[in-house]
Amino acid sequence: MRFGKASRLRLRREFLAVQERGRRLSAREYAVLALPHTGPCARLGVTVSSKVGKAVVRNRVKRWVRVAFREVAAELPAVDLVVIARRGAVEGGLAAARRALAEASGVLAAEARR
Repeated sequence: MRFGKASRLRLRREFLAVQERGRRLSAREYAVLALPHTGPCARLGVTVSSKVGKAVVRNRVKRWVRVAFREVAAELPAVDLVVIARRGAVEGGLAAARRALAEASGVLAAEARR
């Protein structure tokens, strides 16, 4: 699955809306914020602070989050997700990103069924 424009949060106001009004779903290495929207599919925005590491490390963490998002995107309802990487994200690797998004998708899918 390609990670196209329809699957991304691109504008600052979209990120801020999720951060202000979204539900916080925390994992150890990642904070996941979710806000329902009216679009056809889930959208992802990734934030990785310079505290996590230098540019190469931050880009690797973003890539891991995108891979994990692709794996659970079909299970997610129409939500905007903002994933904020914490310092431990590098040590957790791809497995931590998968775990954080799998937990978030489970909670969101259960809420959508109610």
